[in-house]
Amino acid sequence: MVIPAGIAGLEAEMIALRQQIHAHPELAYEEFATADLVAERLMQWGYTVHRGLGKTGVVGQLKVGSGSRRLGLRADMDALPIHEQTGLPYASTIPGKMHACGHDGHTAMLLAAAKHLAQERTFDGTLNLIFQPAEEGLAGAKKMLEDGLFERFPCDAVFAMHNMPGFPTAKFGFLPGPFMASSDTVIAKVIGRGGHGAVPHKAIDPVVVCAQIVLALQTIVARNIAPLDMAIITVGAIHAGEAPNVIPESAEMRLSVRALKPQVRDQLQQRITEVIHAQAAVYGARAEIDYQRRYPVLVNDVAMTNFAKQVALDWVGDDGVLPDMVPLTGSEDFSFLLERCAGSYLIIGNGDGEGGCMVHNPGYDFNDACLATGAAYWVRLAESFLV
Repeated sequence: MVIPAGIAGLEAEMIALRQQIHAHPELAYEEFATADLVAERLMQWGYTVHRGLGKTGVVGQLKVGSGSRRLGLRADMDALPIHEQTGLPYASTIPGKMHACGHDGHTAMLLAAAKHLAQERTFDGTLNLIFQPAEEGLAGAKKMLEDGLFERFPCDAVFAMHNMPGFPTAKFGFLPGPFMASSDTVIAKVIGRGGHGAVPHKAIDPVVVCAQIVLALQTIVARNIAPLDMAIITVGAIHAGEAPNVIPESAEMRLSVRALKPQVRDQLQQRITEVIHAQAAVYGARAEIDYQRRYPVLVNDVAMTNFAKQVALDWVGDDGVLPDMVPLTGSEDFSFLLERCAGSYLIIGNGDGEGGCMVHNPGYDFNDACLATGAAYWVRLAESFLV
């Protein structure tokens, strides 16, 4: 693997930029300083810059030659509400906010590619660089679409890259078809009848109902979903009562639900709703359910994924591409873009050595050794697509 001289020459600058962003994290739809930084750099390099899609989103457009093809490359910008515990010299300066998923690195990689592509102009067509807010749970991609992203900046294909701890540093992973799970949130309120803990027979205990619901929900995956299909139902929170001798009037459960097939996602919604209502009724209680369908299954276009993989193979060979990729059970709002435009979501290994840390952890940090490789890949993809 040979990093282009232009990218290698930018590496120190972009590492410094990545660490600057890391030290000043901003949460979803609050990425004002990050968006200012991105917009300023893109304008310096000759891009036409558009602000305001998805509130804090930035789109940089560069047209070269007379080619009609249009390519979109996306990076996410938001941080997480986590208190950093890395002890790094460039650690977050804002308590309770941290780049714990590598979006600082994603932004820096795309900016490095943007600068190189603007300087060399070794493509023919339209390049749309999408810097997206609010990937972490608040659907910034969907908001940018609602604000007219693809109407204003049509793309023939769109791609995104995410770092992934647990895989060898700077190796690429591709998978056509379903690659990331859907993610839905269920808030169920179980309403019983409050009472004294000493006379439980005169009450309808919603805590007991919730306990039975938790157990019953697991039978959905075990007995309703085909064994070869992925489905996850996680009860992450149960809130009820304050005192040990008081049976509360109600209890609230919060669930995370995931699937890798749209039809399984629909089946889970139906069965979860039925089970919660039925279990509540068995005990004389009732349930109110707020079923929030959030991120859809991320489905990579087969042709575009094969194209993206071939770009990597032609550059880094078999050794630089992860073999036998399997779907991931995390979720990604890039799925909304892929519902509207052919494209692919790929990963770049963040390192698999001892002491490596998974994303969404206070000890995580993006591996700067990925930066030049990721940026160079974006350059090669753009040059290969826009011909």
